[in-house]
Formats: sequence, C-alpha cells, structure tokens
Amino acid sequence: MPKIDIAAIPVSKGTGYPPQFNTPCAGRLRQRLGNAGGLTDFGVNLTRLPPGGWSSQRHWHSHEDEFVYLIAGELTLVEDHGETVLRAGDCAAFPKGTGDGHHMINRSNEVAVYLEIGSRHPDDLTTCSDIDMMSANADGRFVHKDGTPYTET
Repeated sequence: MPKIDIAAIPVSKGTGYPPQFNTPCAGRLRQRLGNAGGLTDFGVNLTRLPPGGWSSQRHWHSHEDEFVYLIAGELTLVEDHGETVLRAGDCAAFPKGTGDGHHMINRSNEVAVYLEIGSRHPDDLTTCSDIDMMSANADGRFVHKDGTPYTET
C-alpha cells in the first residue's frame, strides 16, 4: 500500500462559497488525503480549524454519509437540536438524507485537527440550513435554493 506524503499535499484555505458566506470559514485549512491516494468512491480530508473558525456553513447531504474524527483540540458540533462538545478522540456521524444541518465551530484557543470522511455520490445535493445556498456534486456550483446562481459581489 503506498504511503501518502502528507507534506506534499496542497493545502486549500477557506471554501469555494460565495464571498458573503466564506468569512467564518476563511481560516479553515484542508488537505485532500483521499485525492492524493487516488480514491474515487469516498473522500478523506485532513482539516485544521483555527480558534473562532467554522468547519463550513451548517448543512446536510441528500445522498452522502459523512463522518468526522477529532485528532486534536476541541470543537463544538452544532446541529438542529443543540450543541455537543467534541474533544480529541471523539467522532460524529451524519447519515445522508436526515435534513439535520450540522457544522463545527472552534470556540477554544487552540487549533483543532480532524479527519472528514464522506462518500462522493454523484447525485448528492448539499443544502445549507441557515442560509439560502445549496450545491450539487454534479457541477459543484453554489446556488440559491431556488436554483438561481450567485453573481459576483
């Protein structure tokens, strides 16, 4: 099995969200480990979230299961029914199709490090719970919930 050189994997900062929705996530650093290993059925990301940062906008998936495992630090998981503190060694699972939006916020004073694992279903639609935004895996574009595209601001 080939070893993946994590240091050689590009680091992406922030998200591909329209600018008005990226600010809380702007400090997020992500390395796509699954892509680096040639995986196509599921993705694995190594993510670092600075104090005050959000993992994403709160969202849920129509056709994708999602799993996170906290390696270091502390995060607050925010879901429809409340908040849960996650610490190193904790994990959370988000089954597809629940409609229960989730994201994590780093309310600590230390960088949090976690793995994100998710399927790559071609029909998946990601719907944001708190804002007028969604995205389909088919094209990756972020659009309003009525399907109209965002225009540059």
